[in-house]
Amino acid sequence: MFGIKRVVVAQHERGLYLKDRSIVRILSPGTYWIVDPLERVRIELRDVTVPEFVHPQAEVLIKDQAELCLRHFQVVELGEREVGVVYKNGKLTGILAPATRALYWRGPIEVRLQVLPIETDYTVSRELVALLGRARPELASAVRDTVYAVEIPDGAVGLLFVDGELTQALKPGLHAYWKLNRSIKVEQVDTRLQMMEVQGQEILTKDKVSLRANLSAAYQVIDPVQARQGLSDFVGHLYRELQFALRAAIGTRTLDGLLANKGELDRVVHEEVRAKVAEHGIVVKSVGIKDVILPGEMKNILNQVVEAEKAAQANIIKRREETAATRSLLNTARLMDENPILVRLKELEVLEKVTDKIEKLTVFGGLDGVINDMVRIKAQP
Repeated sequence: MFGIKRVVVAQHERGLYLKDRSIVRILSPGTYWIVDPLERVRIELRDVTVPEFVHPQAEVLIKDQAELCLRHFQVVELGEREVGVVYKNGKLTGILAPATRALYWRGPIEVRLQVLPIETDYTVSRELVALLGRARPELASAVRDTVYAVEIPDGAVGLLFVDGELTQALKPGLHAYWKLNRSIKVEQVDTRLQMMEVQGQEILTKDKVSLRANLSAAYQVIDPVQARQGLSDFVGHLYRELQFALRAAIGTRTLDGLLANKGELDRVVHEEVRAKVAEHGIVVKSVGIKDVILPGEMKNILNQVVEAEKAAQANIIKRREETAATRSLLNTARLMDENPILVRLKELEVLEKVTDKIEKLTVFGGLDGVINDMVRIKAQP
């Protein structure tokens, strides 16, 4: 019939009755006959299984039709320092930012809002962190926008910075914070024993010899808060202190002194650096000079020096042995002069050595004649 409209609102729907483009009432499930000869009425059907109510006139509805609004909607309004956690039928489904106003249908979906004040306590509870970690994929974006989460491994300490201020040292484990209305950052500091290498330092010794030195140091951060508050980059600070101490120690020693006692150089560098970084919560456990590298021409000079020293030592040893041999020969001669039998034994020893090298030997005049003719010793007057 002309001017009459038939509207059916299903069980899962609600109808927005708009007259002259303004919401006048809300239709519950059922069948409605609407007389509208002038086309001033429009019905908008909304599915209440989607509980969020988003409409251009939502703010007007809250303000001008408070009774109608409260009958059909759950009104949520958060302060500037509050965050809302939305549960639908007992399951976490959303996060509302501060200063949010929202409407939810009172229908088949039970909506519960947990309001959390975050002005002073901005830590996310472990229970809520566990729920956020298991949240559905569509909630991941909201979690990234509102929650800052970090896992501190064993052997490390986390430093929590809120709006640029160091506020807390965090133990190993999972930590999460609301980052709404503030800047959250966590720096991790490894508190285990660490190694640092200082490579290729070009240094002049006291006697103006240029060399390169490599250094290795073991250190440990025992007070991360003190180290971070006192130094913007405590690792870089320790590296520079090792550089300066190494240069100072080498610059006050000659090359011969360095090569003769590298252990003393390790001790001097260690003591100087340890004293300077201890006030920043850093302990230097050990320092060791790994390599001392000389330029090519200096290596050749040192090789020549070593070669000359070894040649001189060899010459001394040779002369010593020659002297000992001459002294032994002189003692033998004296014994032979004093004992004729010893001379005879020596003659027989020589004869034995000679006969070993002769294939054929013809003897004339007997053995005594051979001996007397071969060896004649003239007695001294």
